[in-house]
Amino acid sequence: MSGSKPDILWSPHHVDRYVICDSELSLYRIESVGSSEAKAGALRLSEETTATLLAINSDTPYMKCVAWYPKHEPECLLAVGQANGRIVLTSLGQSPNSKCKDLMGKEFVPKHARQCNTLAWNPVDSNWLAAGLDKHRADFSVLIWDISSKFTPEASVTMEKIRLSAGDTDAGLVVTKPLYELGQNDACLSLCWLPRDQKLLLAGMHRNLAIFDLRNTSQKMFVNTKAIQGVTVDPHFHDRVASFFEGQVAIWDLRKFEKPVLTLTEQPKPLTKVAWCPTRTGLLATLTRDSNIIRLYDMQHTPTPIGDETEPTIIERSVQPCENHIASFAWHPSSQNRMVVVTPNRSMTDFTVFERISLAWSSTGSIMWACGRHLYECTEEGDASSVERDIATKMRQRAQSRYGHDTEQGHNAILTFLGGYHIIIPMCPSCFFPISVSLMKQYTEDLEQKPVVNKLPLVYSGIKNIVKSSSGTVESRRCWNGSDRQADVIRYHSDERCLALQLCGWIKRGPEIDVEPFLQSLEVEREWERAAAVALFNLDIRRAIQILNKGASAEKGDLNLNVVAMALSGYTDEKNSLWREMCSSLRLQLNNPHLCVMFAFLTSEPGSYDGVLYESRLAVQDRVAFACMFLSDSQLPRYIEKLASKMKEAGNLEGILLTGLTKDGVDLMESYVDRTGDVQTASFCMLKGSPGEVVKDSRVQCWIENYRNLLDAWRFWHKRAEFDIHRSKLDPSSKPLAQVFVSCNFCGKSISYSCSAMPHQGRGFSQYGVSGSPTKSKVTSCPGCRKPLPRCALCLMNMGTPVSSCPGTGKSDEKVDLSKDKKLAQLNNWFTWCHNCRHGGHTGHMLSWFRDHTECPVSACTCKCMQLDTTGNLVPSDSV
Repeated sequence: MSGSKPDILWSPHHVDRYVICDSELSLYRIESVGSSEAKAGALRLSEETTATLLAINSDTPYMKCVAWYPKHEPECLLAVGQANGRIVLTSLGQSPNSKCKDLMGKEFVPKHARQCNTLAWNPVDSNWLAAGLDKHRADFSVLIWDISSKFTPEASVTMEKIRLSAGDTDAGLVVTKPLYELGQNDACLSLCWLPRDQKLLLAGMHRNLAIFDLRNTSQKMFVNTKAIQGVTVDPHFHDRVASFFEGQVAIWDLRKFEKPVLTLTEQPKPLTKVAWCPTRTGLLATLTRDSNIIRLYDMQHTPTPIGDETEPTIIERSVQPCENHIASFAWHPSSQNRMVVVTPNRSMTDFTVFERISLAWSSTGSIMWACGRHLYECTEEGDASSVERDIATKMRQRAQSRYGHDTEQGHNAILTFLGGYHIIIPMCPSCFFPISVSLMKQYTEDLEQKPVVNKLPLVYSGIKNIVKSSSGTVESRRCWNGSDRQADVIRYHSDERCLALQLCGWIKRGPEIDVEPFLQSLEVEREWERAAAVALFNLDIRRAIQILNKGASAEKGDLNLNVVAMALSGYTDEKNSLWREMCSSLRLQLNNPHLCVMFAFLTSEPGSYDGVLYESRLAVQDRVAFACMFLSDSQLPRYIEKLASKMKEAGNLEGILLTGLTKDGVDLMESYVDRTGDVQTASFCMLKGSPGEVVKDSRVQCWIENYRNLLDAWRFWHKRAEFDIHRSKLDPSSKPLAQVFVSCNFCGKSISYSCSAMPHQGRGFSQYGVSGSPTKSKVTSCPGCRKPLPRCALCLMNMGTPVSSCPGTGKSDEKVDLSKDKKLAQLNNWFTWCHNCRHGGHTGHMLSWFRDHTECPVSACTCKCMQLDTTGNLVPSDSV
């Protein structure tokens, strides 16, 4: 390699030795920094390793290529190809082996002198050495030498003609007759033996990759390509070969040698070396000229191409072992992903390529990752409450408890509370509020004169659109109940406001605004503070005091409620009274929001109730109900719009009460999903309460599909099937079309879809031949072309004829018990055929036949149809 960049070769015998070859051969031993064998003058390769020079061989000039003998004995035997085509066997160090001494200095000389480009030892028959030479018009370029052969003189070859050195050579060590001569008139740039057969040699020659079979050298298999340099076989996949030309790498499959299965485009600079990793399947390293970057192509998971245009996918990486330009590199033969690189000035670096980390996060929250040959699992230690609070864990628990499927609101409300949501949403049925959608639809029936707002039913539009359509609002003055000294309070009434109060859960259906049933339900639930606030908002101060006293005297009640009741009893509407001054300053110190808004309401000026309306701790339905009673037609829509925007921005599901299941509701749900990731609630909410136009929104479809995929990831196959059935009932447009049907052999049309005489009780061919009326249909021809349908192998009637008794058995269909159930009776008439012999007939007849027989019912057919798949267990074991 005189005048060229150095190359590096690992020893096939010692995992700690390698050779650097350029103008001379240098043998190094790699050692750990702290090992006892490391010498003071060793070269530092990395933080952990050093290299010690063991031997130098400078006896062979004009080196162009080097190959290390593959067998253990003799060790340190190398073949050196020279510029004149001569191949010299040499060694590094003194070997006691007599065979090595016999081979040392042996030369193999071609007929005509030209450069030797490449050498390759046969890995099985190690006496064979293949050499690739430059082109000569009268000679072969691929020569295979037998290193054990003796000197055979030829008159056409003179030693003086080929000798470049002045010294004499022992004639007994010169071989001029090769074992095989291949590739005439073409230069050979690269060689490699194919591991699958010791007689196959792959050569990169002039615009050809050729495979020579030494058993018949007159024939060869070749493919035209420019990628003829650096041919190398994947040690883990012997049918995969890499070669290169300029800046491109070609990956070949020898089983399909017509063209490369993959072409890798490198940088504009030409390539200098490619090499497969010996410890890693499908990992190819490439090096370009004047570069300090080594590119890695991971074909670990490359599928075998099926079609001509299919290309495998790869993962590309780049590593930088050192700062200087790299002249060559070599993979370590046994250490995983380890290589040594050498620079033009012989500076060496020991480098390990770190594996890509493949991370897998399971749907149940476990995390694992793979690095090299190791698989790691992360186990969380400490408090498990963080995992339980995760939305994925909540959704999984809900799915196991039939979340969203049960019609009982109490069960679903418990699930919602256990899931971490302490507020029961009072509109969306999927959020499980106390008033169902069916009940809200009944409320809408009371407003038949105005059934539509913005082209959507009122129940879907939400309170925001309901109050916008409010008309005929009546202003009234009402005095306080329980005190005769206070002034009257202004309240507003209309049908739309009444509907809003009903949706908020304060009142029931009817012309009267009666909150007493609602107060009683709150008392049963021991929500004393909220009940007192609702009573106070309805101007019943005596009822509020009564509720507080009841709460204080209840078991485990709060005695402080008596103090609050005492404070309420002293209420006065005088603006400058000491009572109002103390309540205004001390109400903010109350922890309970309902007690706080009670005193805010009592101390507010008429028409100015910000202390109640903007108390964020108060439930939205209570704030909206209060606004519907005390805000005018000009104030109410502005407040509702502002509150709805705030809810939508925060992704608060309570805002569904305001937006309804409209586009604004979808926007709010989108914010909620972005904040929580709860696609489960979003899916059920949109399905159960939304009209078709909203369900078709791309965001809604995305939530539904993500939830379906999540159920599949949890392996809740039955849950996902139940969800699909539930979805098709609520959204008929989501019902999938038939994917299987029986087509006519003559016209190719579906015989069931085209049949107008058949009842439409099912999808696909399952409906064919099934009648819902007592009179069975008889359609025995294709409705499209009128050609007769195939005949049943048993009854010999055309398919489409209703099933009667099974012929030849003397038994009716009662044997297979298909006539007792309507669905099974439909199955009785299905088309059934064997995919092997193509014989078949009515399903009922086939089942009856194969209960007593194993072979096909058609004469001379020996196919055992029922035993070809898992349904073979229908056949009695004693009949097999």
